[in-house]
Amino acid sequence: MAVNVLWFRHGLRLHDNPALLEALSDRKEGIALIPIFIFDGESAGTKCTGYNRLRFLLDSLRDLDNQFRCLNGRLYAFQGNPTTIFRGLHEHFGINKLCVEQDCEPIWNRRDNDVKELCNELGIKWIEKISHTLWNPRQVIQTNGGIPPLTYQMFLHTVQVIGLPPRPAENPSWEGVDILNINKKILEELQGFTEIPQPEQFNVFAEDLDRLALVKWKGGETEALILLEERLKVEGEAFKRGYYLPNQANPNILETPKSMSPHLRFGCLSVRKFYWAVHDLFENVQQHVKTYGFQIMSGGAHITGQLIWREYFYTMSVNNPYYDRMEENEICLNIPWAPVNDEQLQSWKLGKTGFPLVDAAMRQLLAEGWIHHTLRNTVATFLTRGGLWFNWEHGLQHFLKYLLDADWSVCAGNWMWVSSSAFERLLDSSLVTCPLAMAKRLDPFGQYIKQYIPELAQVPKEYIHEPWRMPLSIQKKSECIIGERYPERIIDFTKAAELNMTAMRNLRQALIKGGAPNEGPPHCRPSDEAEVRQFFWLV
Repeated sequence: MAVNVLWFRHGLRLHDNPALLEALSDRKEGIALIPIFIFDGESAGTKCTGYNRLRFLLDSLRDLDNQFRCLNGRLYAFQGNPTTIFRGLHEHFGINKLCVEQDCEPIWNRRDNDVKELCNELGIKWIEKISHTLWNPRQVIQTNGGIPPLTYQMFLHTVQVIGLPPRPAENPSWEGVDILNINKKILEELQGFTEIPQPEQFNVFAEDLDRLALVKWKGGETEALILLEERLKVEGEAFKRGYYLPNQANPNILETPKSMSPHLRFGCLSVRKFYWAVHDLFENVQQHVKTYGFQIMSGGAHITGQLIWREYFYTMSVNNPYYDRMEENEICLNIPWAPVNDEQLQSWKLGKTGFPLVDAAMRQLLAEGWIHHTLRNTVATFLTRGGLWFNWEHGLQHFLKYLLDADWSVCAGNWMWVSSSAFERLLDSSLVTCPLAMAKRLDPFGQYIKQYIPELAQVPKEYIHEPWRMPLSIQKKSECIIGERYPERIIDFTKAAELNMTAMRNLRQALIKGGAPNEGPPHCRPSDEAEVRQFFWLV
């Protein structure tokens, strides 16, 4: 007997799965398939995870399991060290190939290298396919002369040299495929689950039981493909009206999110399928524009811009194991952040800063695992260079635990950018997202704030963004005494922002006088002001 093992890590789907096609390629030789996922305490962001992230992952695994059961098989989930589990599977069944989707981030190197060593020892073929990214990040670096492209424009130039990303792989044919049945005894021996587990089995519980029934996100390939069709309808109508990324130009923080990013993060949706679906849709709409005279839109190169940013951050991290921290990170400026005030940090995490928009966003994050990109920039600026002046690493770790779509490379890259630590001109960003100004722009009547902060439900709209300005009589009438039911401001943001801007200017001058801020590659930066504004969605 011999088997091919398909080891799911991030690519939790059957469509556009080259590793799956490789695992099925020996069916004519009678080699069966074993699809597995391993809870090793690391893979798919399980090292430190909140309830919603883990629930989304388990939804995705359950969806895969259901699809395999329709094929007279199942997805086998194990808990433990991958090398121990693969050694056990090899002893029982004889593994011919171990097929995986490439995890290019350096945090996965030790795990994969250990398994590769085992494969060499046991004579197992290790097959690794690229489908979690549009391009191979290592090829991008090689094409750029062996160093990462230090600006987004340089990255675009490099991938243009490589060429367009591949189209999605063909869907698998299941004719003649034998999915191996592992009996209960072997499952118990290898710490396998009899069915896909629940979050509570890992001692992970909901952070906000009151809002649990309102969770908007469901994981899995089936759901992802449905959402993709809905998203394409929205994008198509936007293209016809002459603009792209409709919820960026005029962010609506109250509507049901249409983002595909959680499904891309877990690989329930192929990034190549999404890229080419949007690209082809745009081309088709443009053809209709020419034929039927609809409004012509410009900026076709921007329609997949967010996906290209994702690629850029992956590429910048691939050879940098310190990418998620300030110390030893060669692209990150060592800004002298303030010592952390634990009480203030906890207030930020729990949504108790006294600034309603910040607090509503942080409470939504805990309750649902999601906040709009514009709000992410707002709360990140508040924590770092705009308000509290705390190291961005604290925010990154919180987001990695609770944010559904947070992956190591992209999330760390965003935090470095917003905190002025990398990816922007040397401490020269004048864009500070003030929580008051942003609240008045995004939530003028306080509907979003009141949805997530019930303490402010009766506060009149003229005070909803600055409740500390309410006279005591109105506080009593609104049943919201500031400092009791809703907290006082933990800082004066205007004064803090002014002090922080001065500190940034002084630090910038010191770094310019002293030469390069870090040894190694030059400081990563945007190509122009338009790129900064596009990132912050302020256009």
